[in-house]
Amino acid sequence: MENLTPRQIVTELDKYIIGQSEAKRNVAIALRNRWRRMNVKGDIQGDIIPNNILLIGSTGVGKTEIARRLAKIADAPFIKVEASKFTEVGYVGRDVESMVRDLVEQSVNMVRLQKKEEVAAKAQEIVESIILDALIPPVKTKGKNFPGSEATQSNDDVELNEKTRIRFREKINTGELDDRKIEIEVKAPSASNIGMIGGGMMDESSMINLQDMLGNMMPKKSKKRKVTIGEAKKILLDEESQKLIDMDEVKEEAILKAGNSGIIFIDEIDKIANGRGGKSGPDVSREGVQRDLLPIVEGSTVTTKYGIIQTDHILFIAAGAFHFSKPSDLIPELQGRFPIRVELNNLTKADFLKILKEPKNALTKQYIALIESENVSINFTDEALEEIAEKAFAVNEEMENIGARRLQTIMSKLLNDILFDIPDTIGANSQILIDKKLVDEKLNDLIKNKDLSEYIL
Repeated sequence: MENLTPRQIVTELDKYIIGQSEAKRNVAIALRNRWRRMNVKGDIQGDIIPNNILLIGSTGVGKTEIARRLAKIADAPFIKVEASKFTEVGYVGRDVESMVRDLVEQSVNMVRLQKKEEVAAKAQEIVESIILDALIPPVKTKGKNFPGSEATQSNDDVELNEKTRIRFREKINTGELDDRKIEIEVKAPSASNIGMIGGGMMDESSMINLQDMLGNMMPKKSKKRKVTIGEAKKILLDEESQKLIDMDEVKEEAILKAGNSGIIFIDEIDKIANGRGGKSGPDVSREGVQRDLLPIVEGSTVTTKYGIIQTDHILFIAAGAFHFSKPSDLIPELQGRFPIRVELNNLTKADFLKILKEPKNALTKQYIALIESENVSINFTDEALEEIAEKAFAVNEEMENIGARRLQTIMSKLLNDILFDIPDTIGANSQILIDKKLVDEKLNDLIKNKDLSEYIL
């Protein structure tokens, strides 16, 4: 983060997301402010809270993608939840604190993976030794034999055995023996799944802790499996890496990482606003959900199976279309916790064209890569891309506007026949050109048909 200025963060976001410069600027500032806070001297560091952001815009304009990409840039734990999930009767066994537990779980996985990479070289050596012992067991030097002791070998035999082991270790390392089968001992996972106790009165946190406790009490069983050396490498590497990792250190780091750099994206927050001028009816729990969310966003202590986490410095990004309600319909306390409000623009024809051509993960690039896997090349003319963009925009205008997601429907309709014919009718080394004429042929019916029910996502 030290090397990522707000301008550079926006540049990184530009590689994947078209337009929405105001939203990008605000999330870039929020991300940089985290690094600034961590470098503040004195007690005031703990008092600096993040400026949570409320993104307002229709579906498919890039709200989720901005938050997701931001987390990837910062290598931060990220979780997405839908606020409407908590409005269901009785929360269906999920409480609002579950989002924080999920964030910590994500953080633990990230730190564990990082630690796994750090011990990879040492674990690799241990795995090679285990496989080598299964192929060519070491022999002992000649010495005094005691009654009941194992038979020993001469020094010459030991030397020959050692040379053979060195040669085979090299073969294991280079993968020459990956297809040979050996027998290894692996730990079987202990099943500790239990049902609800006490008539379902236990909360989610208690259930998790009880399951973990019972899982640790159960003896670890091991069993022998006959697998190829290639498979054995993967199985044993995971086991040996786990043994080398200090899980207490992982948990401690993960809690700190989640608390100081975690991002929680709350989607569909407009669904829990008290819109349409009424508070009664089937959605009576809306305000209740807002009041449950409030302490989490304000900053509270949440107990997880990895330890206690403070939510004061987690960055919350909320998003909603607000078609039938407005941000002011949220309770005042919750509004105050999202001081930065950004309205995202609806996508234009020009935006659709850029989305097809510019991002690193553009749909056209994805289809080109998919089709190249069959040794078939496909190219799109500029006129074809302009026509696709125009038709996607027109369908959004005619029916419900689903933003950039409409391009997936359009591209699927355009290329389905080609994808079906490869490799049966369209063989390897073929070249396909998508031009304006082909786009018109495939998609004209789509525009003419006012019903369009087949194409609504």
